[in-house]
Amino acid sequence: MSDTTVGNGHCLCGKVKVKAANMSEKVWACHCGMCRRWTGGPFLAVECGTEVAFEGEDNIGVYDSSDWAERGFCKTCGTHLFYRVKQNQQYFMPVGLFDNGAGFVLDHQIFIDKKPGYYTFADKTQNMTEAEVFAKYAPPE
Repeated sequence: MSDTTVGNGHCLCGKVKVKAANMSEKVWACHCGMCRRWTGGPFLAVECGTEVAFEGEDNIGVYDSSDWAERGFCKTCGTHLFYRVKQNQQYFMPVGLFDNGAGFVLDHQIFIDKKPGYYTFADKTQNMTEAEVFAKYAPPE
């Protein structure tokens, strides 16, 4: 199995279509409070790099959620479209957007120390705490 594939998908109403040229097949779950508030649960996403193209861009709203990232959504149906790192324009996108889900595998969980006790995944994954995530990925000040 390849580590990346081309991903094609769309929002709930179909007004926004997306094509990710280098979509990872490894799914990660984010348990941080912001992602859980945004999605109503853990944010299940795939890394899509920077080569992402949208159709229907006039239907995309963007929320500046932190100093380092922004979140996109369809202005018509509200579907979550992306979490984008501002520094390098790297996209992390909800795995449910994409039509080709057969090759996906849950690979890792971040902010594992923030995960509430009312759910647990059975898959064995790589896990990172909040401190480990910030130590590895936080932009230099």
